[in-house]
Amino acid sequence: MELQELKTFVERHDNFEIRVISHAGNRFYQVELEDVEGQRHVIGRRGKPVLFRSLDDVYLELKRADIHRAYLVHHVANDEVVGREAHYHQPLTSRTPLVF
Repeated sequence: MELQELKTFVERHDNFEIRVISHAGNRFYQVELEDVEGQRHVIGRRGKPVLFRSLDDVYLELKRADIHRAYLVHHVANDEVVGREAHYHQPLTSRTPLVF
């Protein structure tokens, strides 16, 4: 989903979730939208995913799309390495609410 499409989607829909994805050992952030049907859309430009260098960059871009809430999801490779299933959808254990 292109950044301009994100703004249009937000104007027309109210039931969606924005996730800011961070990976352990990586300093970049990726943004994805999950719609009411459970489909995930990675935010991109010209067909390629956008990687943000800081949370401030993410905040600015999401504010432009009139989004003021998101979840920070931090993926830790250790979960898969030790054989434990990662539970990224449990709000209290793996997601941090962001309000900006």
